[in-house]
Amino acid sequence: MTFKEKIQAGKFLLTSEVGPAKGIHTEQLLAEVELYHKKSDAINVTDLQSSIMRLGSLTVSYLLKQKGFEPIYQLTCRDRNRLALQSDLLSAAALGIENISILTGDHPSLGDHPEAKPVFDLDSVQLLQVARGLESGQDMKGHKLEGEAPKFCLGAAVNPGADPLEPQIMKMEKKIEAGAEFFQTQAVFDIKTFEDFIARVKHIKTPIMAGIVLLKSAGMARYMNKHVAGVFVPDNLIKEMEEAKDKAVVSIDIASRLIKKLKPMCQGIHIMPIGWNKIVPQVLEASGL
Repeated sequence: MTFKEKIQAGKFLLTSEVGPAKGIHTEQLLAEVELYHKKSDAINVTDLQSSIMRLGSLTVSYLLKQKGFEPIYQLTCRDRNRLALQSDLLSAAALGIENISILTGDHPSLGDHPEAKPVFDLDSVQLLQVARGLESGQDMKGHKLEGEAPKFCLGAAVNPGADPLEPQIMKMEKKIEAGAEFFQTQAVFDIKTFEDFIARVKHIKTPIMAGIVLLKSAGMARYMNKHVAGVFVPDNLIKEMEEAKDKAVVSIDIASRLIKKLKPMCQGIHIMPIGWNKIVPQVLEASGL
C-alpha cells in the first residue's frame, strides 16, 4: 500500500525524517534510512531545515524513491516565488513523488545565511490550494497543463503547543479545506498540552501525527524552550537528560514513554531524529511501534 492508501484505510501511521547533508554525499543518509525504513510508512525529507543551506529536498526525495523508500517531499514557501513553487510541484510529480508536506518555512535570519532575502510569495494554505489546482490540470492563473495532471498526497504542519491555540485550529481548518490529507505536529514533550489540543480538534477527522524529537542533551531542551515557539520540554525531562550517563539510552527511554502515552490520542507518530537516525530503530522497538 502507498502512504496515501494507508491514510485512506485508517491505518495508524509512522513516519520519520532525514535532513540532507550540507554537501553532495548521500551514502550515510541512505544507509541510516535503511535501518528502519521497513517499519516506517514514509520518510520526510526536510527542506533547508532551520534555514541552513543544504542539499535539496527534492533531490534526496528522488534518491530515496530510487532505493524503494516512500519519501515525503517537504516544500517550503520561504525561498521560492509562485513560479518556482509550481514548477517544483510538477517536477516532484514527474519524478514519481506523490507525498508533499507543505510548510511556510523558517525565516532566513535564523539560519547560516541570515542576509538571504526571504520570498514567502505564497503561504502554506495558498500553496496547498495551488497543488490541488495543478491536480485539476491548470496552474494558478488558470492556464491548462499539457498532458496528464499530477496527483499528490498533501500534508501540513500544526503546533499543538501554540498559545493562543485558536489561530492554529483555524489555520488547520483552512488547510483541510485547501486539500491537506494529514498533519504532522511540532515536537510534543508535554502530554497534557497535547491532550488539551486533541480535545479542541475533535471535530477534525484528518489524521494527526504527533511529533517526537529525540533529545540529545539538557542544553538542547533548554534551547527549544527558549527559541522554538509552542515547544515546552518539562523540567523533569530536562533533569533526566542532565543526569544521564548515556544520553542516547535516556533519549530512547523518554521518546518511547512519550509515544506510548500519545499513541491512543492520535492517528500516527512522526519521529524527528535531528541527526540521531541511528537510534530510531531502538526507539521503535522500545515503544512497540
